[in-house]
Amino acid sequence: MSRRDYEDDPAAPPANSLVPAASTIVTDGEGHILLQRRTDNGMWALPGGAMQIGESLPQCAVRETREETGLHVDVVGIVGTYTNPGHVFAYDDGEVRQEFSICFLARPVGGCLTVSDESTDVRWFEPSEVDDLPMVASIRKRIDDWRSGVTPALR
Repeated sequence: MSRRDYEDDPAAPPANSLVPAASTIVTDGEGHILLQRRTDNGMWALPGGAMQIGESLPQCAVRETREETGLHVDVVGIVGTYTNPGHVFAYDDGEVRQEFSICFLARPVGGCLTVSDESTDVRWFEPSEVDDLPMVASIRKRIDDWRSGVTPALR
């Protein structure tokens, strides 16, 4: 399934879905950040996805990171809350999902890097290398918020 992101775009289709989700900034002991290249839009992104019934948002972050990257992680903090109603993701099945995500900070505790059916590449980057990677604006904002060390105001 393909996905197209719209952020504060007057041409965006109206949202018809709202799904709680988690994303995760995983850093190693040397300050590298873990990213995956998504199959649905070809962009680099943080691991993350929709919360399932019966799990908390931190549990969602841990599960999604394991499923998408092969790494087992411990959540150690929150980077920010991202709920911009002007940011929607349009899927080719007709779903248009409004952004509702908590971005967590995590550290690896096991596992091995591997791609999944949702990614074509998974690897560690120096924070300065991220600036030149193709990624949607909302993911870049989360990474910039993490790099600045300031938790963004709730919106």
